[in-house]
Amino acid sequence: MILISFVIPAFNSESYLHKAVESLLSASKDIEIIIINDGSIDRTKDIAEYYAKLYPNTVIALHKENGGHGSAINKGIEAAHGKYIKIIDSDDWVDESSLHQLLYQMKVNEERKFDIDLYLTNFVYEHVSDNTEYERDYSSNFPQGEVFTWHETKKRFKYSKTLLMHALVYKTQIFKDIHFELPEHTFYVDNLVAYIPLPYVKHLYYMKLPFYRYFIGRSDQSITLKNITNRYLQQIRVQKIMIDAYSYEQINSFPSGLRFYMKHCVSAIMMITQMFTVTQDSSERRNHLKDLWHHIKKQDIKLYRFLRFRSMNFWVHNLPWRIKSYVMVKGYLYLVKKVKLG
Repeated sequence: MILISFVIPAFNSESYLHKAVESLLSASKDIEIIIINDGSIDRTKDIAEYYAKLYPNTVIALHKENGGHGSAINKGIEAAHGKYIKIIDSDDWVDESSLHQLLYQMKVNEERKFDIDLYLTNFVYEHVSDNTEYERDYSSNFPQGEVFTWHETKKRFKYSKTLLMHALVYKTQIFKDIHFELPEHTFYVDNLVAYIPLPYVKHLYYMKLPFYRYFIGRSDQSITLKNITNRYLQQIRVQKIMIDAYSYEQINSFPSGLRFYMKHCVSAIMMITQMFTVTQDSSERRNHLKDLWHHIKKQDIKLYRFLRFRSMNFWVHNLPWRIKSYVMVKGYLYLVKKVKLG
């Protein structure tokens, strides 16, 4: 049985795709590696084909016209045969020891007939500029080394801390059952991967492992201040999809731990969306942010009231634009620095 399908969306990734693939190959008997070449114009296609020919029982190379990160993930989900699925960005990699520990525990849980919907691990920010690292740890939020449900989560998430895609290994069937599909030509869709499937997760298993290595610091990454400034409309698009996914009443019907987390998550991403938008001042940006709040109010008045008056967004909403921009950008840079210093 293939335990995990590793989906690697790759666009012009010739400089780092090797590292992502090589970090997985030692577990080749238990996994499959699906490389989605998303219309690259460099040597990404050749590299994907090289690995597919060298490891024909493990590596699958698929090629498509450029449709963006979400489009490539959609293709990978469609092709996945493993019981579980893990998305690996092409410039990231996994810790080999953690990979084998995770697979071992999966096998033990399979033998015990435990039906796990979502495995959670830690992930590590790897900083290219100074070779420092910071581990995002979830041991204060979840029980370790045991099957648990949302009712048994330990501690509520606070401030900017959320479940990122890098921490999640979903049961593949969940994506297929809900016909999960991400928008094309849109950055920041990892927010959707880490939000929309969660209500379909019943049983979870957390391992305190530095499994995923998140490489940050390249100038072309989507999270640089320059890129988030330029791509704010794509973040707004993602935010609207999150808003439309579940009503406030639906969220309130979820198990307690999930209910608290979903409210926290949608609020935290709304803060990020506001920050993306206010990094510059223009009539277009002001209108787009106003339109977003109008969309939320029209879509779900209860969710609007929660976000507007009873969430972390309350304290920034009424600030003058330039003050809001200064405070939120400084806050973002502080958080980046804090993560960087560990």
